[in-house]
Order: sequence, then C-alpha cells, then structure tokens
Amino acid sequence: MRFDLIDLQLFLHVVEAGSITGGASRAHLSLAACSERIQSMEDTLGVALLLRGRRGVAPTPAGEALVRHARLVFQQLQRMRAELGDHAEGLKGTVRLLCNTASLSEYLPDALAGFLARHTHVDIVLEERPSHEVAKAMREGAADIGILTDAVDLSGLERFPFRLDRLVAVATPALAQQLAPDGRPLAFVDLLALDHVGLAPDSALSSYLDLQARRLGRTLHARVRLRGFEAVCRMVEAGVGIGIVPEPAARRCAQTMQIAVLELVDAWSLRQLAICVKSFDALPRHAQQLVDALRA
Repeated sequence: MRFDLIDLQLFLHVVEAGSITGGASRAHLSLAACSERIQSMEDTLGVALLLRGRRGVAPTPAGEALVRHARLVFQQLQRMRAELGDHAEGLKGTVRLLCNTASLSEYLPDALAGFLARHTHVDIVLEERPSHEVAKAMREGAADIGILTDAVDLSGLERFPFRLDRLVAVATPALAQQLAPDGRPLAFVDLLALDHVGLAPDSALSSYLDLQARRLGRTLHARVRLRGFEAVCRMVEAGVGIGIVPEPAARRCAQTMQIAVLELVDAWSLRQLAICVKSFDALPRHAQQLVDALRA
C-alpha cells in the first residue's frame, strides 16, 4: 500500500464530515487535492471506499473496514506518544473530546482550563455534537472521551457522573407573569405556541429541543437562531420570543438583564450529564488523567 498517515487522517475527515468538501476543509486541503488523494487510495486498494451521492458521501463496506483500522492506528499512535511523553520534551498528546451544548458552554471551560494549565504537554480537540451522536461516535472509537446526557443509549460504554443539568425557560418579566402568575413550573408543550429564540440549527441543544417538540407532534418556531446563551437571553430581553437554556446560563444572564427564569415540569428538562469512554483502561495515560480531572 502506498498511502500514508496523512491519507488515513484525510479519509477519516471525509467520512466524519459526510462529504469530500467537508473533509478537505478539516484537513486544510483544496477540494481537488482531497479528491485526488481519495481516488489514489481507491486505485491502490482496487476497491471503492466511498459511495458518492448528491447529498454527500458514505463509506462502502470496504471504507467502513478502513475507518475501523485507521482509528485503531491513530489510537495506538496516541498511546505511543503518551508513553514517550515522559522521555521526550515537547512531544504532545492529544485528546479528542465530544460533548453536548450545555457541557461545552457551561461546565467544561473551567474544568478544561485547569487541566490544560497543569498538563502543558496535552492538547484537546473539542467538538460539539448531539448526545446520541456522541454515544455512536464513542462506540465506533471516533473519540477518546464523550460527555452527554445519560438519557441516550450508553450500552457498550463505561460511564461516570459529570454534572446535573437543568433546562429552564427565559422570558420577559411581563410574559412570565402571564404564563405563570403564581410562579408554577410550566410544561414545554404550552410554550410551543409561542415564538422562540433558539440556538443555531447545528447545536446539540437545538436538536434536543426539536426532538422533544416532535415527540409531542409539534414543531418549535424559532424567529431567530443564535450562537451562545447570552445572545439568546438578550433577544429574549428585547421581547423577540421565549428561550430554553441551561439554568446556570439563565441565572447568570438574569443578574444583568431584564429577564425572568421559569422552571419546566418536563422530566427531560433535568438531565444527568455523564462522561463516557469505550474502555478507560485502554485510554492513553493523558486521556485517563483528563477523565480523572473531569470526575473530580
């Protein structure tokens, strides 16, 4: 075989992005160069690795086999770097961490900042995904560590408690008084007739709320979608609509904005966030250290 680690990494980028264009972007290559490398791999192996369609690409059975082996190769390289890290100054280890929106925005920044300050030889590749995609990626060996709600299927994964995450509604004080004059918690279904201020469609929390609406046979109408809970709360303060955000973000924004925080009665609004790994013992040492730091 004439392809190398760069080719393997590129192929993983393409498969994970679901398109050659997306893979080229992640690998910082031109579309033409990416396509040429993938075609060269297929020519070398004598088998198609990708099914190409109008909506992107998907791995063939041979491509899925290559994905599995490529991930094993890179996992082994990470373990090698970790073991050599004590002996080779400047040799870094990398941890790939997938997480949902609430973890990324509210709970991970402080924990990761402390860890990175103490472990200068470790880099972290952090990516936001819906919890069900995090679980799937972890089972496939596509990441070292995942943080997700334990409401999804975690079979085949080791898990450790991380944080309790409560979702709440935020509204203008006047609207909050109309909706809950006695301060009682509200049902999500009763809020779906209202205009909402949401997060960007590709955010994990946006997907989670859209799923809850579909389960009720309804749709969530967002007048605008933004990136960041503070931006959502500022739009709510301006009277654009109602928002659903993690309680820590809501309480923090309520200190400086004219918004009210409303609890939800829905069971799914209180979520146990969990750290999950495919096998703790099989992780590189620096990834084990990160799991220990997050659990602490």
